[in-house]
Amino acid sequence: MLDPIELTCRLVDIESITGNEMAVSIELEAILRGLAERFEGVVERIEVEPQRDNLFCYFGEPLVTLSTHMDTVPPFFASRVDDEFIWGRGACDVKGIIAAMLCAGEKMLEAGHRGIAFLFVVGEERNSVGAYHAGRNGRGSRFIVNGEPTENKLALGSKGALRLELSARGKMAHSAYPELGESAILKLLDALERIRKIALPQSEILGPSTMNIGLIGGGRAPNVIPDAAKAELLIRLVDDGDSTVAAIREACAGLCEVNEVLRIPAVLLGAIDGFDTMVASYTTDIPAFQGAWGQPYLLGPGTIHVAHTSEERIPKKQLLDAVEIYQHMLRTLLERCHPVLK
Repeated sequence: MLDPIELTCRLVDIESITGNEMAVSIELEAILRGLAERFEGVVERIEVEPQRDNLFCYFGEPLVTLSTHMDTVPPFFASRVDDEFIWGRGACDVKGIIAAMLCAGEKMLEAGHRGIAFLFVVGEERNSVGAYHAGRNGRGSRFIVNGEPTENKLALGSKGALRLELSARGKMAHSAYPELGESAILKLLDALERIRKIALPQSEILGPSTMNIGLIGGGRAPNVIPDAAKAELLIRLVDDGDSTVAAIREACAGLCEVNEVLRIPAVLLGAIDGFDTMVASYTTDIPAFQGAWGQPYLLGPGTIHVAHTSEERIPKKQLLDAVEIYQHMLRTLLERCHPVLK
């Protein structure tokens, strides 16, 4: 029998910063093959990029898929356990979730259920490359339960992400004679001032779209009129982002170029009676699956507020509760596929 606390610690102690998922995938493949041998399942290692593979495991026709990602953000730090929490990189985002999913699946298989699948992907923390690959190669699943830290509440939706790069050009000159040059930094600042005045969209369910000006750079020296400047923006979308991109391009006209680096639209998600609900202000792999893995749901133990921080941890109680919650979700969704199942 898999133990969710022991398994979480074991997975946390395997460094798997984005791009370096191979070691943790080897550990997970061994666990999945053990389940496959016990319960007549199939395990597939699917190459996404060299040395970066998704894992897919199914038991009978894959009807309901439990899925999350294997990578973490840097820096790595190993696990430790106290009376209340498991600490470490990936504890809540998302190695505790992987452990809860595996333990829930094992219990369901022991009870004789079929139609269960696991999909663990690479690259969510950077560009969702594993999920996009899976989205181009659906396997007939009717429902997918994506794991991210939601404090075991069912997310009614998640915001999208829009990443933009602004590039301003100018003309160098001696700073004593600014009239002989053209400041790229001033042009960029003027563009950013216009952008900050844009009324961003709002959603009745997801709330307001928000914007972060995350990076600004440019210039050559304090006594040189700058000929180049750049800024990077990240907007949390509550829609498809079309109106926001159009408004920003209009604000930047004549001042700087706008390059769209990444756009993931917001998504509205399924609900299940009896579950506490929330809204996720962050972005997940769900849009990248492109509907190829069935109707999506989003739920997992832990809070996003400590993910990506030096205080990352997951409450042991939430982890144990998640094992029961995932079983309940599996039973409910399997019954939707085959109403005669109990």
